[in-house]
Amino acid sequence: QVQLVESGGGLVQAGGSLRLSCTASGRTFGTYTMGWFRQASGKEREFVASINKNIGNISYADSVKGRFTISRDNSPNTVYLQMNSLKPEDTAVYYCAAGRFVSLRPDSWVYWGQGTQVTVSS
Repeated sequence: QVQLVESGGGLVQAGGSLRLSCTASGRTFGTYTMGWFRQASGKEREFVASINKNIGNISYADSVKGRFTISRDNSPNTVYLQMNSLKPEDTAVYYCAAGRFVSLRPDSWVYWGQGTQVTVSS
């Protein structure tokens, strides 16, 4: 069992930066691929970024490439999402997820955090 808790969301102006953190409980954190998803109001949850357990495989959605950076520290059990050059269209609830493999499909991931709101004003 893995419990995920996100933090770091907030309100920022366009062009600004935020750093999201996701802290996991459980001794098996290092065995999971970690990912970030987001869900804007009225839209489906979408893949943002993922990083595998060995930190050798990192993936990004095209919409965030070059602006967002995912990283993880297996001790402590934390995954980060550094978001730069934020745009109003990045406004969404951001969710941390843990799974056995990388997938763009939310239903392929096993554990989810409660989400943290990111709002980018124009």
